[in-house]
Amino acid sequence: MAELEEVLDPVPYATAGWDPTSNEEWLARLGFCGAVRDEAVARLHSLMVRAARHQVHRMNDAIGLGAARREEIVLSAADEATVSVLARLHTFEGRSRFTTWAFKFGILHAGVEVRRAAWSGREIELHTIEETRASGQSPEGYAETRDLADAVTRAIAEILTPHQRRVAVALLVEEVPIDVLADRLATTRNALYKTLHDARKRLREHLRAAGYLATPEEATR
Repeated sequence: MAELEEVLDPVPYATAGWDPTSNEEWLARLGFCGAVRDEAVARLHSLMVRAARHQVHRMNDAIGLGAARREEIVLSAADEATVSVLARLHTFEGRSRFTTWAFKFGILHAGVEVRRAAWSGREIELHTIEETRASGQSPEGYAETRDLADAVTRAIAEILTPHQRRVAVALLVEEVPIDVLADRLATTRNALYKTLHDARKRLREHLRAAGYLATPEEATR
């Protein structure tokens, strides 16, 4: 929190006739027309640039992108974040400073842009789940774990649809960022969440029917 407050230091915005700590003033000025609104939007965009730059400099995925590419990401994320904030002004409930609330949009969009850039050109392929043996596990425990792992692998291959299988493996096994996968599959985050939810439900039902998982009634006994 202290780090965030330092980044949100209002001094750069403190000019005559402008109180950057006032939620009401931000909302009022952004709701005006003409030069007053233009100035407020410009100040908002400046805040988004600071937020995006703050986030980009914190992400390991951004290190190998180069200074020029990082700056492109900062400006692109700031543009997108500014549009997002303006479109969601009606959702601001005043539970925090407006700048703190808006700052999170810059962080979110910068994170998305960095992940997209880091995964650009990388193939997303369907791989099988690798078996791992927990340290110190008994032979009996290992056998049970491997049996369950084999059952899960077979279920993924046989029970899930090709799309569900691709999404589940990409998100859960390969740990592909969901926004990156959404771009690659030309879909939305919400659609992927729905697909993953349905895939997990089908897997649980299949494993329960096969006796690998307890039913809800058995789990409560």
